[in-house]
Amino acid sequence: MIRTTKILDVKDENSTTKIFTFKDKLCLKAKPGQFLMLWIPGVDEVPLSILNVEKDGTVSVLVKRVGDATEALHKKRINDIIGIRGPFGRGFTLKTGKLLLVGGGTGLAPLIFLAKKLAVKAEKLVFIAGAKMKEELLLLDELKNLSHKENVKVVFTTEDGSYGFKGLATKPLELTLQQGERFDMIYTCGPEKMMRKVFDLAEAYKINLEASLERLMRCAIGLCGSCVIGKYRVCRDGPVFTKEQLKEVKNEFGVFKRNFEGKKVPIE
Repeated sequence: MIRTTKILDVKDENSTTKIFTFKDKLCLKAKPGQFLMLWIPGVDEVPLSILNVEKDGTVSVLVKRVGDATEALHKKRINDIIGIRGPFGRGFTLKTGKLLLVGGGTGLAPLIFLAKKLAVKAEKLVFIAGAKMKEELLLLDELKNLSHKENVKVVFTTEDGSYGFKGLATKPLELTLQQGERFDMIYTCGPEKMMRKVFDLAEAYKINLEASLERLMRCAIGLCGSCVIGKYRVCRDGPVFTKEQLKEVKNEFGVFKRNFEGKKVPIE
């Protein structure tokens, strides 16, 4: 059932991405990696990862403008009404020890929510955040705040070298592993080709991994089949999957996704 709420705040991250804040007390039980279905009245609803949940039920989500629904949402202002369903799906497992997070694009949102939880008990936490260029590097303030914690190291990467390490987000991960450093768990969320590379490295170095997948989601309860990958329904069995589960679908993971007609199409 949809719960209505008012938008409390809207913050521009860049020209195509905004942070929306609202209150929803049912989200107090949300786990990092779970998602919401956010309804734009008279338009449609869209699946969104959770960026943050405060103790008073204040929720933040990161929204990139990619279609009609998100275009309509981007036009919303403070005090406008939206609807919420969820949280849905399987979230990340909270581990301790030495942990590494690799994210890019809007995939940074659930990883930041996760990192705040992990940093409380982690021995060491390394967060690699990537983008094509500095202007596209999202949630920079949130990431800098995380880096102030003694047990947290944040590594920024841009493909054009305009901020931080020059190269793909997977490059400093590969270099770190080649130098002999090991981690108890790798978490990843972002472009699927990036996550496939992270998966391949985790396989090669025998490190546990969890990845949050993005697929076309409509019902969010496993009925419509639009988010299927192999035998799994991303909305219900995921969106977070273990390395063992991803091994079962590695012929599709990072290779194919399904379009609105349910047909497999190559991931670009």
